[in-house]
Amino acid sequence: MKPIFMIGTQRSGSNLLRLMLNQLPAIAAPHPPHILQRIMPLVPDYGDLAAPENFSRLVDDICRMVELNPVPWEGVTLDRKDVASRCREKSLVAIHGAVYDIYAEARKAKTWCCKSLANINFVPQIEAYFDKPQYIYLFRDGRDVAVSFRKAVVGEKHFYHIAREWGATQRLALKIGSEIEPSRFLKVRYEDIIGEPEKMANMLCDFFGVAYRKSMLEYHQAEEAKRTASASELWLNVTRPVMKNNSRKFLLEAGERDVRIFESVAGDVLDALGYDRVYVRKGEELRFTDAEIADFNAENARLKEELRKLVDPADLMRRDLQAGLLKEIQARNAGHRPRVAGDGQLLASKKEVQDVSGTANPFKAGQH
Repeated sequence: MKPIFMIGTQRSGSNLLRLMLNQLPAIAAPHPPHILQRIMPLVPDYGDLAAPENFSRLVDDICRMVELNPVPWEGVTLDRKDVASRCREKSLVAIHGAVYDIYAEARKAKTWCCKSLANINFVPQIEAYFDKPQYIYLFRDGRDVAVSFRKAVVGEKHFYHIAREWGATQRLALKIGSEIEPSRFLKVRYEDIIGEPEKMANMLCDFFGVAYRKSMLEYHQAEEAKRTASASELWLNVTRPVMKNNSRKFLLEAGERDVRIFESVAGDVLDALGYDRVYVRKGEELRFTDAEIADFNAENARLKEELRKLVDPADLMRRDLQAGLLKEIQARNAGHRPRVAGDGQLLASKKEVQDVSGTANPFKAGQH
């Protein structure tokens, strides 16, 4: 299968877009267990994946991660031997492809879409394994993204921190888009989806070479939307029709100081994506002292803690199932160092993980 990867930043309408695509018989778009984002940093501690016991352990862990997903993959059974046999190489990316292939086959779909936006950090590995995968770069006005993160149980909470992360991700996405042929890379603006949903749905279908279906705009009535909404307060909006006025919310819900901070940190990206600045003109960006940044850090931590206390305990419990698995994996691998090919290879693997999961740009021309 030629897969589809959605890339960008959370709180940008990715569940809306996923559910629209999931209405197409040709595309299976399950709720993502975030396989690469969560497991890639842990891969070095599995040791040499050419050793059957190490690879089998990784396969089982990925299958368990999928099985604990807050939004279940209905109708899918993951046979560990079947998953392993589908892998063309012994790698995490191969296992990711295998479990998604199984889901698509269960849905009788021709391909699948992975909505884990953090896959943007693993494009070199994706390009190396899959045959000409396609990408949807979904983006939204970063100031509205910041307003949304302020209310969400996930992510940063101070506009300074959100702007830094949002800006870095969009810069990376724009770079990737400049280095991948246009037939495989589609830029989708959230404001266009909610403003002209039928036009955008048709554009998506044209890009993927499938027939448009009116049901794409009726995504909110699908069982998958109901299961998603019931899994977390984060996703309640997916059972509603397209919210056409869900933009420029920062003008009412964010203070001027917060917006000035955001436009100072990520104003260049707002410019590049065609969003007008409100307060800070180009060249007049604020500069922050170490003391101010320390205050931002403290406020960010305080806001996170306050919000966590307000979250539905059942919501947290569903999320903690996967978090508990990750802790189990870390503890197990720390106490049982799997067989490795050699210290040099293990150190190289750790550096590779650091490169793709850190702040450095992992996508370089010529590596795909």
